[in-house]
Amino acid sequence: MTSVWMGALSWFGAVCFLGLTVGAFAGQRWGLASIAVALLALCLHHLRNLRRLQYWAIEPNGTPVPDAPGVWGEVFSSLNRRTRKAAAVRSELEIRLRRFLDASQAMPDGVVVLNRQNAIEWMNASAEGHFGLDHRKDLGAPIGNLVRQPAFVHYLDSGAYGEPVELRSLRDPRRALSIQIIEFGIDRKLLLSRDISQLHRLETMRRDFVANVSHELKTPLTVVTGFIETLQDTLPELTREEATAYLAMAHDQALRMQRLVEDLLTLSALETDSPPGDERTDVAELIEDLAEEAAALSAGRHHIEVEAAAGAVLLGSARELRSALANLVSNAVRYTPEGGHIRLLWQHGPEGGRFTVEDDGIGIDARDIPRLTERFYRVDRGRSRETGGTGLGLAIVKHVLNRHQASLHIESEPGRGSRFTARFPARRVQRLPDAAQSSPDRNPPPVPEAPPVAG
Repeated sequence: MTSVWMGALSWFGAVCFLGLTVGAFAGQRWGLASIAVALLALCLHHLRNLRRLQYWAIEPNGTPVPDAPGVWGEVFSSLNRRTRKAAAVRSELEIRLRRFLDASQAMPDGVVVLNRQNAIEWMNASAEGHFGLDHRKDLGAPIGNLVRQPAFVHYLDSGAYGEPVELRSLRDPRRALSIQIIEFGIDRKLLLSRDISQLHRLETMRRDFVANVSHELKTPLTVVTGFIETLQDTLPELTREEATAYLAMAHDQALRMQRLVEDLLTLSALETDSPPGDERTDVAELIEDLAEEAAALSAGRHHIEVEAAAGAVLLGSARELRSALANLVSNAVRYTPEGGHIRLLWQHGPEGGRFTVEDDGIGIDARDIPRLTERFYRVDRGRSRETGGTGLGLAIVKHVLNRHQASLHIESEPGRGSRFTARFPARRVQRLPDAAQSSPDRNPPPVPEAPPVAG
């Protein structure tokens, strides 16, 4: 500001000096005339720079500030500095706004900004998916005209936004949404939507699980209670053989309940325990033990073969791994008719290891395979109970394998048998040093690929 005044005084001093000089040599009249001409030239100079400033002011942002000598140079320099600062602030605000918009677009929850008339001012991609909207054509439209579900329209018009409301998505009726409106600013609203389909599915699974557990426990408990009541009422009239038979059947049902409770506790432990460690389990020894257990369970009714490449250990929880693989073997024995063949196969290589149980039993229909690892899912409930199954065995297998970064693959055909393969990653399979040179399975025969089972 000081330089502007100094410049103005300099101009004023120069004009006066010019007038006095001319007046001294040419007379007073010429002196005044020279002052008038100098003032006119100065006015034209200022008008020209004012016009340049006016033109610059109406140009788009980013247009360079004019340049000029003297006082106007100082003015233009000050404007230029101010413009650069404003541009830097605007750039920073644009970056922050872009980050905010990008974050809003990436949110899994839907966000819609509504004005006083409930017209859409902005929405993110999740909101488009939840409500079936399109930002290219729906901006500015009242949302009540686009989302016409009566429950939503009533909630929007009620003004009582303290609690969210649940709706079904227009685009996908299987999707459940939790919707809440939050008022902010001056006559503005945020419409928030959240996909709660998974919560609904989990709640349904919880109800089904409780119902299944209740049903599975109720049946044997009813049998045990019935036998006890029969013994209480008729014990004096029963022979020793009849009483022993009743007690044996009650004992079988009590054992069934015990197995069910043990499997439930196992599943609960698998879901809450810390990740498995790196215990070393010799695979060949484990499979030999499983074959002996299978032979005992079979009682000579099946032909059991073992083909296990030696020289490998599994890293993980020995107890969990034994439980999972034993489940696969016992299922093969239970669901293979007398005289059938069961084969236990272990292969390992650079890609990891594969434990396979093959049988030529009753087989499984293709539509049932994806659901086999669901809790209490049975292809044939009656047969499963006859064989002593709890309906939780394959669910335990799936959880154990998941905890060991492994996967379960199932191939089966009704009447032709089944193949269950547990595939372990390379980090869970360790080859013994002496086996790396002598093991005949360096290039093991491939096991046909099968899709992993969805749990």
